[in-house]
Amino acid sequence: MVILGIDPGTATTGFGIIRVVGNSFKTVDYGVITTPPGIPMEQRLVMIYEQMNKIIDTWKPDQVAIEELYFNQNVTTGITVGQARGVLLLSCAQKGLPVFEYTPLQVKQAIVGNGRAEKKQVQFMVKTFLGLREIPKPDDAADGLAIAICHAHHDQTKTRRNNERYR
Repeated sequence: MVILGIDPGTATTGFGIIRVVGNSFKTVDYGVITTPPGIPMEQRLVMIYEQMNKIIDTWKPDQVAIEELYFNQNVTTGITVGQARGVLLLSCAQKGLPVFEYTPLQVKQAIVGNGRAEKKQVQFMVKTFLGLREIPKPDDAADGLAIAICHAHHDQTKTRRNNERYR
């Protein structure tokens, strides 16, 4: 199964694509979609949408995991990220992909075992899970991979529970 993990943003959207083979994860691709500052929001959203369509068309993921919107103290930032998240969800929906949503706390819990883990701990574990030589850069790409791994863990747990139920 191929999973696309997405860390939404308007300036930078991180993505990570992994292939799940049994209990192991293989890195397929990762990176960021960036939009230049100073252009109108609607143009930024078009750029995000078009780039996500290209990523999906290139790698043909089976499932998508995306980080849920988290409002910290800056509501304005949350609104713009919500707009980017909307076009990302639209891209996935138009391609017929199932989408699964995870909070930052759930991602940290799945990757590190601690929902309050620091970013560096998450990045180190992403590197470890995927057998990479170094931590993926930029941070948003590592976050996209973390979200994909989180979904893989949740999916494997759900499958195990279902299998145990039918024994």
